[in-house]
Amino acid sequence: MIMTKPFERFNPIIAAILITLLLPVPAFAAYNRRDAVVEAVRKVSTAVVNVSSEYEIHSRRSPFSGFGMDPFFDSFFRDFFDPRFRQNEKRTSLGSGVIIDGARGFILTNAHVIAKAEAITVTLQDERTFTAQLVGADPDSDLAVLRIESGQELPSIEMGRSDDLMIGETVIAIGNPFGFSHTVTTGVISALNRSIRTDDTIYRDFIQTDASINPGNSGGPLLNINGDLIGINTAIYAKAQGIGFAIPINKARRIIADLIQYGEVVLSWTGLLVQNLDEDLSLYMKVPGEKGLLVKTVETGSPAARHGIKPGDILLSIEKRPVASIVDYHQVLRDYPVGSTIHITVLRRGKKMTVALETEVFPEDRALDLANSLLGIKVEPLSSKNRDSFRITAKKGVMVANVMPGAYLAKIGVEPGDVIRQMDDIVIETLDDFKKAMVKSRQKKTVVLLIQRGGQGYYISVKL
Repeated sequence: MIMTKPFERFNPIIAAILITLLLPVPAFAAYNRRDAVVEAVRKVSTAVVNVSSEYEIHSRRSPFSGFGMDPFFDSFFRDFFDPRFRQNEKRTSLGSGVIIDGARGFILTNAHVIAKAEAITVTLQDERTFTAQLVGADPDSDLAVLRIESGQELPSIEMGRSDDLMIGETVIAIGNPFGFSHTVTTGVISALNRSIRTDDTIYRDFIQTDASINPGNSGGPLLNINGDLIGINTAIYAKAQGIGFAIPINKARRIIADLIQYGEVVLSWTGLLVQNLDEDLSLYMKVPGEKGLLVKTVETGSPAARHGIKPGDILLSIEKRPVASIVDYHQVLRDYPVGSTIHITVLRRGKKMTVALETEVFPEDRALDLANSLLGIKVEPLSSKNRDSFRITAKKGVMVANVMPGAYLAKIGVEPGDVIRQMDDIVIETLDDFKKAMVKSRQKKTVVLLIQRGGQGYYISVKL
């Protein structure tokens, strides 16, 4: 019997194994490592940019400090004092952004990344830099839109959706904190509809992930495993360790549209003024087991008035979303742009009724009536006659023409001839500025006014 040597016969299986093992190791290994995360990052990386904002810190040394006096200083009164007493310091804030419209050069980022910026620079992945213009910012949602002029279409990212997210699904956070390389972190969705309380406000409806987000990545995209844009990362809650938060892209869409069209978020007007229901009021209004809001006023000529909603009705839901507090009410309305048709359900004498109404922009010609009803004052532009009559030195603002007896501002000493220079974060230079600020503040609980009398300025908090 003749014995055959082991490798004298052709074995196709062994041959295939040998060929595979002899393939170049780097190419073979790279093919196996190019998983879904790598592909997702490659898909969008050219649309992720660095956002650098420069702002100035103004510090003052009082010319009266040597005499034990330290008068109130504000940017409005800088011209009253010699420039040599000013000390200015330039600072830079770094963050990320994502190009959402390559043809028009629109970039989405966080509002806190560009807050107080005097100059904004955007750096692309290929290291090209551009000076950016601020299209609009919304601190309430921590979103801002920038625009750059490149002369050609830029790589951009398509928006996905965030209404079908699943707890536990993989997400990818990308940032460009330095302008020439990306940082990538991965994790899973830990929770949805999270609220975050900071020193200044409460941010709602965030996506919570365990993908770490540092300040340099703030404003960059959050992706699902397919590379779809599902949120905008934010590092506004700096105390969180090992936790990331992102603004859902469905919420961002509505805000982006307003920022591009108006430069700010325009609140939808229904004409309803509501108040919270406590237990005693619920019993009195016979609302057992129901949570809602009491309609205390329906503004004349408003969408709600035209559809028959009346004071005393109990507002239960908007678009089937329960509204158990005033905060809920405002939050739901922010999700629907002006011109939206929304279904409002109210309870009247134990019976539910639903009406469909179209939201509108609050009429600006009603702003002065708001000032009278909410603040108890009437205002006028700064005319030559007013300046002479009241010896007004302010160059810009609106003059208080009348203060209603018994109003809070009257009680604390506000007088005709005082000048309103600012309302919350809105600088008041003209009567139109005051009207816009009044409309924007009409649903707030309190506003802060900066009032000038002579050469002095005073901040006053007023309940509405």
